[in-house]
Amino acid sequence: MSGPLVVTANGHIQVWTIDVPHAGNAITGSDVITAFEDAVRAANAAFDGPDGVRAVILTGAGKIFSAGGNVKEMADGAGMFGVGPLAQRHAYADGIQRIPRALGRLEVPLIGAINGAAIGAGCDLATMCDIRIASEKASFAESFVQLGLIPGDGGSWFLPRAVGYERAAEMTFTGDRIDAATAAEWGLVSRVVPHEELLPEAHALAERIVKNPPHALRMAKRLLQESRTAALETTLAMAAAMQPLAHGDPEHQDRISRWRTA
Repeated sequence: MSGPLVVTANGHIQVWTIDVPHAGNAITGSDVITAFEDAVRAANAAFDGPDGVRAVILTGAGKIFSAGGNVKEMADGAGMFGVGPLAQRHAYADGIQRIPRALGRLEVPLIGAINGAAIGAGCDLATMCDIRIASEKASFAESFVQLGLIPGDGGSWFLPRAVGYERAAEMTFTGDRIDAATAAEWGLVSRVVPHEELLPEAHALAERIVKNPPHALRMAKRLLQESRTAALETTLAMAAAMQPLAHGDPEHQDRISRWRTA
C-alpha cells in the first residue's frame, strides 16, 4: 500500500511508514490524516486468522520521523492557515486532531520506532504510541512555543503522561530539542539502539507481543488506556467485565491445556 502512510505486513505485524519526503514527513495534510484513519480501521477489522493484526510499528521514511506541521504552508498562509480564527478552530478539530482520535481507537499495541527527528506534532505523534524505541539519531522537541504556537494536536495531554508534568513543562515552555539519550533518561522512550538496529529491535519486540492471544491483547490495551483517566473502582469493574470474556476465549483454554501438560 503506497501513499503518505505506507502499510506493509509481515505475519501478524504491520509497519506503518510516514512517507511525505517533500514536507519532512509532516502529518497535517488531509491525505496523511485520512491514511491514518484508514489504517486504524483496517487493522481493527483484521482481528482473526493468519492475517490478523496483533501489533503495529510506526516509523518515518528517510532520516526524519516527522517534522509535525508544514511550516511552509504556515509561512505562505496556505490552506487552513489562510482562514480566520473561527474557521481555523474547526480546521484543527476536523484536521490534525483526527489522528489522536484515530490512534485512540487502535485496538492493537502501537510501537513507535523513532528513526530521526520528531518535532512539534511529530513529537506528539511519538507520544501517542504505546511503546517507543529510539534510534541513537533520534531527537525530540515540543517546539510549538518557538513559533508562537501551542500544541494543537493533543500534545499537552500525551506528553505529561509520557514524561511527567515537570519534564513536559520544560519541553513545552522552552521548545528545546532533546537527544535520544535524554529521552530515555526522562522515560520518553523505553530504550535507545544503534540506528541500523532500530527496525530489527522493533520487530523483535512486536514478535514477543504477537505470540499472545489476539483478543487478550486487545482487551489488555483497552484496559490500560482507560486506566489512564479512570478511577480505581472503574478500572476494577472493567477488568471484572473483560476477564470472563478472556476465560471464554478458546485460545485461553488451549494455553491452559498446554500449561497443564508441559
